[in-house]
Amino acid sequence: MTQRTEPDAARSAARKPTTSTSTTRKPATSAEAPAAPSSPSPLSAPALDADALLDDPAIRIVVCCGSGGVGKTTTAAALGVRAAERGRKVVVLTIDPARRLAQSMGIDSLDNVPRRVPGIEGEGGGELHAMMLDMKRTFDEVVEAHTDAERARAILENPFYQSLSAGFAGTQEYMAMEKLGQLRARDEWDLIIVDTPPSRSALDFLDAPKRLGSFLDGKFIKVLMAPAKMGGRAGMKFLNVGMSMMTGTLGKLLGGQLLRDVQTFVAAMDTMFGGFRTRADATYTLLQAPGTAFLVVAAPERDALREAAYFVERLASEDMPLAGLVLNRVHGSEAARLSAEHALAAAENLDGVGIVDQTTGKAGLRDPADRSDAPPEAVATPDTTPDPAEHTDHEDHASHVDQLTAGLLRLHAERMQVVAREQRTRDRFTALHPEVAVTEVAALPGDVHDLEGLRAIGHRLATGSAPA
Repeated sequence: MTQRTEPDAARSAARKPTTSTSTTRKPATSAEAPAAPSSPSPLSAPALDADALLDDPAIRIVVCCGSGGVGKTTTAAALGVRAAERGRKVVVLTIDPARRLAQSMGIDSLDNVPRRVPGIEGEGGGELHAMMLDMKRTFDEVVEAHTDAERARAILENPFYQSLSAGFAGTQEYMAMEKLGQLRARDEWDLIIVDTPPSRSALDFLDAPKRLGSFLDGKFIKVLMAPAKMGGRAGMKFLNVGMSMMTGTLGKLLGGQLLRDVQTFVAAMDTMFGGFRTRADATYTLLQAPGTAFLVVAAPERDALREAAYFVERLASEDMPLAGLVLNRVHGSEAARLSAEHALAAAENLDGVGIVDQTTGKAGLRDPADRSDAPPEAVATPDTTPDPAEHTDHEDHASHVDQLTAGLLRLHAERMQVVAREQRTRDRFTALHPEVAVTEVAALPGDVHDLEGLRAIGHRLATGSAPA
């Protein structure tokens, strides 16, 4: 791969604005991109205009994706609230088992049916609905919708199907795609916001249709389908000859009953396999359409932004439209002018005062206007004798204040070190992907648990309100 020799051109590209609805051009890979700068000055990146994205009537689907634990669910819910209060009819589809979305929206529980969220304000007549993917129920709905009642009952009662629909690897991601396709086909909402599954890898959501399609088209499935297609003894003879070694091994590992359940399931699902592939392809095409926008959500941490970078590159390779990056839980300080080094030096000076003579030490810290070259005895009024107890209390109070101040200075130094580390991490991402629009959301002191909290997050998403 050719090494890029023009880092300045890449940085200048970062200052070019991008629209939220356009498909992101293929970004540089790690080997091609310029190295992150060693200087602490931040690199510039185009700003993500979240309100323009939400207000665009051509945008019908927004997909929030990223690695686990970076705030995808909160971001999706906050975008839904903001879009609804700006006049759009929105449904938020979450695949979060923690049920935080229902709690923050004031709903007792969410299930596979969209439910309207009360308390949405705004003059545009917008509505917000929310739902949580029920993976098994969605699979059941697919079976019931695409086969007759007798075969549907046979499938739903099959033990292998019950295991497959409840926890087969990739089923959750695939059923999220199925539900997205169902919601879009109903054409009932102006905007669908999808909170992707909390997978180990953010790429699982995109890979699920292909994985399931490969499974259904695989040789093992075709061999299992062969007896049902041939029928009768001929089919069983074919199965015994063609799968003698395989069934023997599987029988030892899984048991003969499970293998028979699989064969029964495959025979009943035979007519549906093509439909799975067709719908998966249709939903995948829908994700590539101009009316879809992907938002990659990440925290300003090395692993999360590395995952975000992989996802950005994957979206570009699949020609899927990237709107930008939401950088969540960004830290900052209102006293950023005080560096970590100066804060630590000041804390050490205050600690140093505590190990010397208190009277001399405190005299050195007093305001110059209050100082006197006269000894302490000359300062006192001739007819007044200082109370030793009062003097000790004053020293103890001053020492306590110094300790508290030193502790606060150290906390500030730690915060500034975190801010600097996050900035370096952001700079690396921006150097690799200067074309990606970014909005930053300041870290909150607590969790979001109601609509007001979601409104606050939505405002920060729209204004890019990183800490000062």
